[in-house]
Amino acid sequence: MIDQTVCPLCESKQGSLFHRDNNRRSQRLYIRCQRCALVYVPSEFYLTEQDEKAEYDRHDNNLEDEGYQGFLNRLWCELKPLLEAQQCQQVLDFGCGPGPLLAKMMIEDGFKVSVFDHFYANEPSVLRSGFYDAITSTEVIEHLHQPKQVIEQWLDMLKMGGYLGLMTKRVTSQSAFANWHYKNDLTHVCFYSETCFRWIAEHYNLKLSLFGNDVAILQKR
Repeated sequence: MIDQTVCPLCESKQGSLFHRDNNRRSQRLYIRCQRCALVYVPSEFYLTEQDEKAEYDRHDNNLEDEGYQGFLNRLWCELKPLLEAQQCQQVLDFGCGPGPLLAKMMIEDGFKVSVFDHFYANEPSVLRSGFYDAITSTEVIEHLHQPKQVIEQWLDMLKMGGYLGLMTKRVTSQSAFANWHYKNDLTHVCFYSETCFRWIAEHYNLKLSLFGNDVAILQKR
């Protein structure tokens, strides 16, 4: 067991070593929480905010990139019918990045969309309690230093019955993790498995649906 390492999702101190990187680019520990199954990097290995933003600035989020549209559509094709069935309109895209392509796609489909991003669209006025029918967050949750606080903020902003649509690649096994390219991005500090998502759903009384290896939709009830 690893002493005095606090899980950023459930705040348990009961964690065990899951993996250790030891190469020129990364020398990090990865801890698996014994309570919620989150695999996380201790805070001592976090990048500075300046270095983190420099990594994001290198991303090419082209609004006309058909491949990127197809990638985001893996979430949107599952979420859109749920919103249409309930005549939902108001959506927040949280962590939209410098090129808010998913927001553009949703607006083109007739939805009213607000965007927020800590680095690129930091407008706190859109973070309104009980206002949104749905919140989307694609390739964001793995970057969060404080996932507990952000998840609870999302749930506060959702209407009852609202949907939280997430995209993040899921941990499958310890052996696969050792050679997993996803962990090599130094801005990725939290990794979620199916077990972890089921803990989140049970803990916050949410209905969980999983699609493929990277889409999760949670409904507030």
